[in-house]
Amino acid sequence: MLVIPAIDLKGGRVVRLVQGKPEAETAYSTNPVEVAKMWEEKGAKLLHIVDLDGAISGKLENLGKVQEIISQVKIPVQLGGGIRDLKTVKGAFDIGVSRVIIGTKAAIDPDFIRAVTAQFKERVVVSIDAKGGNVAIWGWQQMTEYSAVTLAQEMKQIGVRELVYTDITRDGMLEGPNFDAIRNFAQSIKMRVIASGGVSSLEDIKKLVPCSQLGVVGIIIGKALYTQDIKLEEAIEVAKEISTSTTSPGAQIRRFPPRSEMKLY
Repeated sequence: MLVIPAIDLKGGRVVRLVQGKPEAETAYSTNPVEVAKMWEEKGAKLLHIVDLDGAISGKLENLGKVQEIISQVKIPVQLGGGIRDLKTVKGAFDIGVSRVIIGTKAAIDPDFIRAVTAQFKERVVVSIDAKGGNVAIWGWQQMTEYSAVTLAQEMKQIGVRELVYTDITRDGMLEGPNFDAIRNFAQSIKMRVIASGGVSSLEDIKKLVPCSQLGVVGIIIGKALYTQDIKLEEAIEVAKEISTSTTSPGAQIRRFPPRSEMKLY
């Protein structure tokens, strides 16, 4: 199982929010490039970058910073937040983004997901942000009556291969993930899932890794890395050790090659 550091950008800075609330912001660095290089040096194989300004405004606001990061690291970068039209998708790929993460648009315009997935295939990942089992959109500022599982099943039918699932009630709280929700979600949809929200200790990782047998291929960690409640090197080692001991014979483990070797569609 892959351990993926999160870099959330707001006004060009690296920040973390609590439950996605803009007023509950903590800034950790004014130099996102150095943060990205640090995670790479500590063993990250993939970076998860979110443009928080873009998630709310509906268009990428920190693309320049993302491009700087990509120019300075060798590992793949996946980008989300404000990616809601084909021009933006292509623009992200043009600067070297390996995968785009699309959230709000998936809930309100499945035809768009169908079109970009047909063109870019596995380079398109859908993010499903849930609260009480329902989907939140527009940077978590608006709730829908859409079931997270229903949306995931629709995305699967469209051709999406991988999802990011976030329980927003746990995000930034350092209280641990919603393990039952993650297990139930993965079991219901039978797709590759990256779990996000609330990971706060090595024990949390130990509890999540066995979910790899249900299709959970990665864990995104944000605040706990910045507060040093979790050290990335230790998290990677724990995930690796437990994955080796619990993965059934023949099970596929999702691995990301260096960006230069990634297949482009």
